[in-house]
Amino acid sequence: MDHQKKLEVPVYTNVDRETFLQKIYPLRSPAVLKHVHIGPCVGAWTVGYLAERGGAREVKVHVSPESRMDFLHKNFLYRTLPFDNFVQRAAGEKPSEFFICKEPADLRKQFPELAEDFQIPRFFEPEQFFSSVFRISSAGLQLWTHYDVMDNILAQVTGTKRVVLYSPKDALHLYLTGDKSEVLDVDSPDLQLYPEFVKACRYEHLPSESYDKKDPYGNKDPVAASRALQSLERALGILDELPPDYRDFYARRMVLRIENRAYQRQPMEAVKEKVEMP
Repeated sequence: MDHQKKLEVPVYTNVDRETFLQKIYPLRSPAVLKHVHIGPCVGAWTVGYLAERGGAREVKVHVSPESRMDFLHKNFLYRTLPFDNFVQRAAGEKPSEFFICKEPADLRKQFPELAEDFQIPRFFEPEQFFSSVFRISSAGLQLWTHYDVMDNILAQVTGTKRVVLYSPKDALHLYLTGDKSEVLDVDSPDLQLYPEFVKACRYEHLPSESYDKKDPYGNKDPVAASRALQSLERALGILDELPPDYRDFYARRMVLRIENRAYQRQPMEAVKEKVEMP
């Protein structure tokens, strides 16, 4: 989208653990890492190889007649297919149906025959590992706009993938419903419906104990954030007991208190105007 601010993502080549931990990770912003060794999967994972090694075990699949999947309005169906059949169908060059399989948890346990081909870069300690989501999709498929709570390393084994990221500070412009955005077409959004989206640019991490340990995909809100949102819903329910004009007044007070207590402020140096002294 031409009117939206765009930030260039830095590209690093042949990154080792020390470089990642000292120069990339502390920046807390997106980065592209090229030529990272992830094992023989890069050459081995052809359609035929995946189908043969994965076999006929059943997998849950999203199937849609449209290339842009919409989780909020559910323009897809859940199906269970044999893995080898799914891989063959997803590999079609001009699909009439679009498929995506997102198996959560641990690739080593669910597909041990394939896991031995894929080596996770040793950029973090083993106890920091949360899950490895094994994702295969049809060409041209676009997943719904969403956020993940965990830090992500996306390893693109075959094919290409375009990833569009926004800053958490732009949450008020992203029309979020839970962890999904109502805006599906981020390149040509309907600005009549989503006028604030044009203001939006993404990046962040929490201690491991903040995350929901029963979250297979890593996109549930942090535990403390979930409790805060539940408390907010209760508070709004209490406000409904007031007459409309009182409800409006106290709602504005609540918003102001949230802004004062929770919003991150820009450093004074970053917002200070230049003033010429006489």
